[in-house]
Amino acid sequence: MTFESKNLLSANDSPSNGLNFAQTVLEGLSLEQKCLPSWPLFDDRGSEIFKKITWLKGYPPAECEFEIIGKNKKFITDMLPEKNCRLIELGSGDGEKAKIQIKTLIGEGRPVHYVPIDITERALKSLVASLESEFSGTTLKVTGLIADFFQGLDAVVKQSKQSNLVLFLGATLGNMAFEEMQKFLRKLNQALNYGDHVMIGFDLMKHPKQLYAAYNDSQGLFEEFNLYMLDRINKELDGNFNKENFVQEAQYNPNTRAVESYVYSTCEQTVLVGALDQEFKFTAWEKMRTELSYKYTEEEIDALAVNSGFEIIRHLCEAGRQYVMPVWKAGGE
Repeated sequence: MTFESKNLLSANDSPSNGLNFAQTVLEGLSLEQKCLPSWPLFDDRGSEIFKKITWLKGYPPAECEFEIIGKNKKFITDMLPEKNCRLIELGSGDGEKAKIQIKTLIGEGRPVHYVPIDITERALKSLVASLESEFSGTTLKVTGLIADFFQGLDAVVKQSKQSNLVLFLGATLGNMAFEEMQKFLRKLNQALNYGDHVMIGFDLMKHPKQLYAAYNDSQGLFEEFNLYMLDRINKELDGNFNKENFVQEAQYNPNTRAVESYVYSTCEQTVLVGALDQEFKFTAWEKMRTELSYKYTEEEIDALAVNSGFEIIRHLCEAGRQYVMPVWKAGGE
């Protein structure tokens, strides 16, 4: 079996390219209430920090998804055809959760084609190399795609008549506002073949104090992650942010039902971003939002599926029912 990676991105395709990043920073810092999207955090270095976050005890997505996939691997295997099975993972990262299902399929002697899709080149190539080291000589074939999600899906889904199971884990979808999420899911349904399956991780609404503890960890990893935004501006846009003058805190907003991460300026200061030839003033304790993580009820998740043209097959939950991975079938809408 083959183990390969392909880069489908051009310099202009990548959302992390310099021009897009510069424009994003200019627009975000120019707002009356400063706000930057989270995508600039997920370059090679940011992804390394976030990987550490996923292993934090008390951070629901990783530990719950390991439990759910481990508990339901036989159900997932039985759902797939014996031949021409393709496992696609959006935002694959280190692929550790997908490996549980891969090992189950290999254990049954079934051929499986794993297609991890990630925009971070170093992480994707590292994943393909580790899979080759671990599974060389088995029934596993790996085609890693350095691409945005729909670019990757377009490159593989319609090209052959394999049955597809798409994994979108880590509660990544919860970083989108409801309208954006609904638009994404409709587009996902249209990108798949009729009868393909998807499994998506959703973090359910839970005790606000539990949410606060999860996103304000004692090791300070969430703070390191969010303050990395300032490092990237300094390095790539010739900024002079002093991280010692900023702190991070995450807050649960009951109006939006989202955990919102903010970077606070601890003093009045002016920051120069040389590449933009512009200064930005911060008042003492002014906040700048860097992340959102929405929480949902199972009823809301079902509504998202139906409104996007998916058929609901089953909800897979961990023991505490604080996290859900629904299984949906694409309707070819």
